[in-house]
Amino acid sequence: MNPTLPYSKKVFHKIEELWQNQTLLVYLLAAMLMTLPLKHNIGSMTCIIFLLVCFSKAKKANFSISKVEILPMLLYVLMVLSLLWTIDVHATKAGLQKEILVLLIPIAFCFLPHLNQELKHRVFKIYSFSMVFFAIFCLAKAVLKFSSSADFSVFFYHELVTVSLNAIYVSGFASFGMFYFLVQKNKTIFDQLALVILVVFVFLLSSKNIIICDFILVMVYLFFFSGFSRKTKTAILVAIVLITTTCIASIKPIRDRFMIELKTILVDSSLKEGSEETKNSIYSISLKQAWSQEQFQENDFFPGAAFRVYQTRIFIEMLQEEGIFFTGFGLDAAQTKIQDKVKEHHLHHSYGVYNFHNEYVQIFSEIGFLGILILVCMLFISIRNGIRNKDFVHIAFSVTMIVLFLTESFLSRQRGIIFFIVLYCLLNKVNHNKEQNLL
Repeated sequence: MNPTLPYSKKVFHKIEELWQNQTLLVYLLAAMLMTLPLKHNIGSMTCIIFLLVCFSKAKKANFSISKVEILPMLLYVLMVLSLLWTIDVHATKAGLQKEILVLLIPIAFCFLPHLNQELKHRVFKIYSFSMVFFAIFCLAKAVLKFSSSADFSVFFYHELVTVSLNAIYVSGFASFGMFYFLVQKNKTIFDQLALVILVVFVFLLSSKNIIICDFILVMVYLFFFSGFSRKTKTAILVAIVLITTTCIASIKPIRDRFMIELKTILVDSSLKEGSEETKNSIYSISLKQAWSQEQFQENDFFPGAAFRVYQTRIFIEMLQEEGIFFTGFGLDAAQTKIQDKVKEHHLHHSYGVYNFHNEYVQIFSEIGFLGILILVCMLFISIRNGIRNKDFVHIAFSVTMIVLFLTESFLSRQRGIIFFIVLYCLLNKVNHNKEQNLL
């Protein structure tokens, strides 16, 4: 008799036990979220393990599907159909491989057992503390860099987390953890410390949109969810406003990022911060110029808001010129058209490598009106369920996604896909007022 057989049976029995009490599921869901800041292959591995376990349990599972899961599946089906009209078959095929989790994760959720509030709480707790540890790691690394370079910029924006990881994405990830700790009624000293660390981390990441969005969401929590007395709410409000404005006004890298955007609203072709008045000076383009100016110079610089206004403008031009309202150019196939517009408007060639930096525009340009309609329906269902259930974390997630989709092509990156699809499915599956199952 093989001596390893009894041991193997015990292992499988233990795994089955962990699955039945949902402990294994908690760890698998948390692992997909925890590995977001790590290398792509690690994130891919956690997703593969989650999918393999879910599909291996499919025979014993009660398959159930609702609008929550159907919508992302339909979105992927539309992406596949875009192969019929894409202007770049190779790019679309590569895009389908990248976006496959938009299909597979919702299917896996259809095979999961009943998900309750306790499971959601355990997943979010593990993930949120992992973001605290990641924040501490980034801050410690910045301290080491500063000790050798004496450059304060290492504590801010992309320098804090690297350009490839992207400060704006990490701001969204950290904000979700921050809101988890914020809503805990009986905070331990560790919860309070974790909340402070993530608040500081989000500020240092210097994403203007996330800072403004988080500020508004904290106000919503304070006045509609906290249960504090009116006096306490007023005192907290004054303290938050004073601290926030003081931090923005006194911390130069953060202040400069806000001031650059303010300049783009008020001043045309202002000299870029840090450059000198010479023949080859770099000038910041205003919002007005980004929207209406026909020709630019190679030394023109587009700050964040102006760049996104310009990208939206050229998409509208494409709609008028190319007739792509119902089809788009095909999944991941719009980049060559962006490059053509960069040449047409005489921008520096480096702008041709950037996507639309707007998920709504990105989806519309790639798979047409039906694609954007499906995405908007997903966001609507998510925020509606959050409001119905008076679940502030759910509301905060939905609002954050709505805002991030305005400034980032969030679903064009693996981290964005995993973060959005996993939390979208989990939050809407764990629902007091569940959508009636279709099957």
